[in-house]
Amino acid sequence: MPEKVYVTYNDVHKLCQEAAPKILEEFQPQLIIAIGGGGYVPARILRSFLKRPGSTNIPIQAIGLSLYETLTGAADAEVEEPGTKVTRTQWLDLSALGEMDNLVGKRVLIVDEVDDTRTTLEYAVKELEKDVEVARARLGGAETQFSIFVLHNKDKTKKGTLPHNMVEQGRYLAARTVSDVWICYPWEAVDIDEHDKHAQEQNADGRKLNGDA
Repeated sequence: MPEKVYVTYNDVHKLCQEAAPKILEEFQPQLIIAIGGGGYVPARILRSFLKRPGSTNIPIQAIGLSLYETLTGAADAEVEEPGTKVTRTQWLDLSALGEMDNLVGKRVLIVDEVDDTRTTLEYAVKELEKDVEVARARLGGAETQFSIFVLHNKDKTKKGTLPHNMVEQGRYLAARTVSDVWICYPWEAVDIDEHDKHAQEQNADGRKLNGDA
């Protein structure tokens, strides 16, 4: 079983704060799309740091995609293993957006907590691009520009791929690139005090989740 590493809410807050200036300068998002459930919290924190003085808050939309399935181990302990198929459980709220037409020509930031196998991110980008392109083909206008922000990118061979121009143009940002460990995020914790205790212990032992910025 891979090593467990505990990430706190403070860790997430600081990673979002650190990444925000680069996102503001290079992506300039007009809409944030959070991939649930891991992208919800970082998307909301990030929005606070992306708000410019005198401007309105950037709208946040949520999509639900499920790739992981819960399996029972030999000791009856529940563990999560990557699934093989992405399941769409929630999509864009068109009652709030107006119509998909309103995304044509916009700058959209997709947020998730971790880039593991990249399968979920690949699905999200492809499906969003496909939906918006249908509207653009009807209306004309500029292409919608999608960017990605994740808290952690695992340094491993990916099963999914991202559009070549997205990577080439630097529209992918990971706050940290880390080894292939089991990252325990605070919103997954049943007992947050116990979670934070584990995080403090690992930090004291020098086992903090390190990686490249």
